[in-house]
Amino acid sequence: MGDATSQGRNTAAVVVGGASGIGAAVAAAQRAAGTPVVTWDAADGSDVTCDITDPAAIDTALAETIERVGVPGTLTITAGVGHAGLLLEVSAEEWDRVMQVNARGPWLVMRAVAAAMVDSRAGGSIVATSSISAHVADRTMGAYCASKAALDMVVRVAAQEWAPNGIRVNAVGPGVTATPMLGGAPLDRGWLAAVADRTPLGSIGTAEAVADAVLALHGLDWVTGQCLDCDGGLGLHSPIDSFGFHTGSAH
Repeated sequence: MGDATSQGRNTAAVVVGGASGIGAAVAAAQRAAGTPVVTWDAADGSDVTCDITDPAAIDTALAETIERVGVPGTLTITAGVGHAGLLLEVSAEEWDRVMQVNARGPWLVMRAVAAAMVDSRAGGSIVATSSISAHVADRTMGAYCASKAALDMVVRVAAQEWAPNGIRVNAVGPGVTATPMLGGAPLDRGWLAAVADRTPLGSIGTAEAVADAVLALHGLDWVTGQCLDCDGGLGLHSPIDSFGFHTGSAH
């Protein structure tokens, strides 16, 4: 992989959005494997407080992280916001907020950490959390879909640009997953039960299942620039069922 190799790479990990949901599951799995982990989040419960929409906050969080554990060998970005609204009704302010958190923020974090990896000459692995909404056109979710599609392309271009420095960049694309983003909606009835029914593997996702996919990507030394769906097969379906009814969903 270019001029850098995994030999001597720092094994420490950063998980952005690590206070809850998929990020917390990734951090827990890495810690269980003996990896030093530093979690960043704007919410309580993280090791470092960081608003990823603020470049200065990212720089501060990275400096604190390097002081604690050195330059990380892996970076996982799970921070993001959900959104629903028809394209004719979404305000410009809403659109900008979704794009700022889901696309611009991950890019800012990736850029900062990749620069530190380049300086360390040890390479590394970056995995961002995208969504099947990056390529499934869901009615009422235009802003969210666009933000995740943008993130997928950032991942692909970053993989091209940073490969000579031994940095791999990939994304995982969850489907509907039981995380705080669902807002406590019941899993056994209503729209979530309907989503589970039309998912080939028969249920909605769990944070732990998506974390498994993230860790797999971190461990695949000959894989970069990929966006791996982890959705139980949900993305195989059109959002319009065979009877012609719209079955919108949030991912």
